[in-house]
Amino acid sequence: MKAAFATWDSRVAPVFDIARDMVLVDADAGRIVGESQEVLSSDIPAQKALRLAELGVDTLVCGGISRPLLAIITGYGIRVIPFIAGDLREVIQAWLCGRLTRGEFAMPGCWKKGRGRARGVPGGYQEGSFMRGTGGRGGGGGQGGGFGGRQGGGRGQRAGRMGGPKAAGPEGFCVCPQCGRKEPHERGVPCTQKKCPNCGVPLTRE
Repeated sequence: MKAAFATWDSRVAPVFDIARDMVLVDADAGRIVGESQEVLSSDIPAQKALRLAELGVDTLVCGGISRPLLAIITGYGIRVIPFIAGDLREVIQAWLCGRLTRGEFAMPGCWKKGRGRARGVPGGYQEGSFMRGTGGRGGGGGQGGGFGGRQGGGRGQRAGRMGGPKAAGPEGFCVCPQCGRKEPHERGVPCTQKKCPNCGVPLTRE
């Protein structure tokens, strides 16, 4: 399994959208078998997501992340564990031990105990500071406490097929996150499987 940790000054970067540095960790049976550093050369959401996919990343651990970027990344089948804060080494160790789902490394105001529990996210994710409306009560929680990825669900606010704000269905549009080009959504065909004819990047669901 390969996880990417967005970093800044030896800590988890507070906002992934503008983060440039990552530490890639290869793990097997709870032990690190390889580690490297990667610099993201672009702040364009589609290109950042594509780079993660090219690197073979299974899981992204980050701080705040915008809804459009989250949707593109999860469209590549990458699990996202967002709104994490703390010392990088401690966060990596917690991930190896499966402790990131307990909320002890959560950014302030982003996790809440008691009500609003999301499946796979102990204590529930509270709509908050960086990304209004992403997750929230009953938001789709991925395996291991992450959003998106290959396993998700939950009740409450309905999300689009690839993490968009609308329920999956025949209506709506597929939109290029880079140039804004729109085309009607086709039933049964995820928007992320299409590419913008102008920019060549995967489309997202509006």
